[in-house]
Amino acid sequence: MSVAGAQHETETVAVQTTDTPLVELRDATLYFPVRRGILNRAKAWVKALDGVTLTVMPGDALGLVGESGCGKSTLVNGLLQLEKLTGGQILFDGRDLAKLSGRDLRHLRRDMQVVFQDPFWSLDPRWLVRDIVGEPLRVHEDLTPEQRVARVAELLATVGIPQDALYKYPHEFSGGMRQRIAIARALALQPRMVILDEPTSAIDVLSQYQILLMLTELKRRLGLTFILVSHDLSVVSYLASRIAVMYLGKVVEYGPTREIFNNPTHPYTRALFAAVPDPSKRGVESLVSLKGEVPSAIDPPSGCRFHTRCTQVMDRCRVEAPETIHVSKDHWAACWLLEGTSEGKAVAAQ
Repeated sequence: MSVAGAQHETETVAVQTTDTPLVELRDATLYFPVRRGILNRAKAWVKALDGVTLTVMPGDALGLVGESGCGKSTLVNGLLQLEKLTGGQILFDGRDLAKLSGRDLRHLRRDMQVVFQDPFWSLDPRWLVRDIVGEPLRVHEDLTPEQRVARVAELLATVGIPQDALYKYPHEFSGGMRQRIAIARALALQPRMVILDEPTSAIDVLSQYQILLMLTELKRRLGLTFILVSHDLSVVSYLASRIAVMYLGKVVEYGPTREIFNNPTHPYTRALFAAVPDPSKRGVESLVSLKGEVPSAIDPPSGCRFHTRCTQVMDRCRVEAPETIHVSKDHWAACWLLEGTSEGKAVAAQ
């Protein structure tokens, strides 16, 4: 599935029933200490997430894209409270996650489930499918063993797995079927939001397509909200209703999927799209390589963090961090090149 040929489906089924965000990041910052010396003191800080503000509405599907090390996984870890924020807030359904007690957070995690990248490593090879999918029910629900098995059978049927899989082990299934088992486990507690961490990267192309179709249908039928982390822009194009493009701990462009794919405005976003192979073109010469390496998150560049690799860099970019400039009502980018453009002026006049 190519970026050019992918058909975006989610916008037709993601219905927002409330004006209240399900997830809201307010200037979220997460630094990791670099410790050295005998006293193991922090000598520097890795700025993995640096002032990110985003909202995810109920029924939305937000795609997080960017190179490795841009902060996608750190954002997800902060949302799941696997890492505590250095600054800012993350709210889930209006509740500040950092202020919740351990008991309240455990209860809230019923509404936030994860499907991990590799179904081979995320499923315990020593457990039967019955126990893998039933573990969330055992921990959070007061069910008899018989009721739990019946519920697991229902969940397996939901993701297209026959009931005889209950008493098999993960290694007896293909990669695509193992990912279906992982999805069934994520759905066990009827969550409101599911985080998809590279859900198709470890399976074959045909299984990828089938998984995407199934996820789209589950989202529509169950009213789920997705946060999708992926390097595959064709998967993001198909599944996400909105995209946040991340670079070196910051969001540089955000907006509706269809609009960003049709009109990428930040130089980094355009570079990402240009680096994707196009089946209609032949030869590696058709690919555009983004020159240079991602700078260190310990000592990020001043001004715009992308200026060291940008082909359109201006003097201002080197010293002054760009403001958020609106391209349209729901589409914005952090780039000085957009200042004073017709797109920016049109929004200012609204």
